[in-house]
Amino acid sequence: MDIILMESIHPTPPEANPPANEPAPPIFSGKVQFSGKGGEFFGIWIVNILLSVLTLGIYSAWAKVRTMRYFYGHTRIDGHSFDYLATPMQILKGRILAVIVFLIYTFGSSFFPIIGLLFAVAFIFLMPWVINQGLRFNMRMTRHRNVRFSFKGNYGEAFVNFILLPVASIFTLYLLMPYVLKRIDSYIHSNISYGDTPLTVNLKGETYYLTALICFVVSSITMVIFMAILGLFGLDLLNVENQQNMQDPAAMTLMFGALMVAYVFMIAIITAVWAAAIRNHIFDNSQFEDVASFKSQLKPIPFAILLLTNMLAIVFSLGLAYPWTKVRTSRMLAEVTTVNIYPSALNLVDTEQQEQSSFAEEAANVFDIDLSLT
Repeated sequence: MDIILMESIHPTPPEANPPANEPAPPIFSGKVQFSGKGGEFFGIWIVNILLSVLTLGIYSAWAKVRTMRYFYGHTRIDGHSFDYLATPMQILKGRILAVIVFLIYTFGSSFFPIIGLLFAVAFIFLMPWVINQGLRFNMRMTRHRNVRFSFKGNYGEAFVNFILLPVASIFTLYLLMPYVLKRIDSYIHSNISYGDTPLTVNLKGETYYLTALICFVVSSITMVIFMAILGLFGLDLLNVENQQNMQDPAAMTLMFGALMVAYVFMIAIITAVWAAAIRNHIFDNSQFEDVASFKSQLKPIPFAILLLTNMLAIVFSLGLAYPWTKVRTSRMLAEVTTVNIYPSALNLVDTEQQEQSSFAEEAANVFDIDLSLT
């Protein structure tokens, strides 16, 4: 109030006023802050595991809410953390319904194979609805600055993007797949709203094709290097049957061990290259108009190193390092993300929307459909 009064007494000179067609400067510009710690989350994670086992999975609903609230609560933009609003009972009811459907499918198809076929056909047509409802529930349960997110996708677009186009890509020997992935990302992000402000997205297909080409080149180079290293030990991956030293169990163990290492290494690099390029492209070309814009500067090499060390830590700790890997991944993603918030963010309206059921999201988890956002 004092600042407003001072400005009214000492008005800004006309020449200092910005042109009407220029956007207002951001009231905040800075990186996303993540304050989670591996030790803290380990305590939550281990209790979640133990209680879920002791309760035959019933506590898993509470475990999910605790985990989501921990990561949401430790992620801040301009000092404001995110809120996860779902309750354990919402998750539990949805999970129970989803498991019941899955059990009916399993036992029904065991005794009557035609039921399995009917379920499979029905699920193909049900999957777009499952994906939409899962995304809608996740967005609705997410809040920042007391304003909720929402998702407004429709069945027709979801069916085209998640069913028809992926099937069509098979007949093009997957040459259509980068375009399909671009369509899926565009569909998901362009249907997100923050309050009453939709997210505008302008993704380019050439970025997806270029990234796919880079991933192909990187994977090819990795395999060439791998075979060259094996050649130094007298092993030829392309002519295994005619090699005398392959009769030696030690040589076979070395070869297959090296193959697994090369495969993991290649997957980590390709994942990092794809994730960095596509994440940066999506963030840099998405904005809540006059509310917020984004910038991502994820680098493939540091991210590949993080993925590799995460995998090694999980393997050699027999899974106990999982909380540490999840926290350090979240911290890196936060550190490379910049958000600009504009004055209109202070006037957002939290649109009233009927609370969504968690059934679709949990059904998707049971049937192994990934609903995660970039």
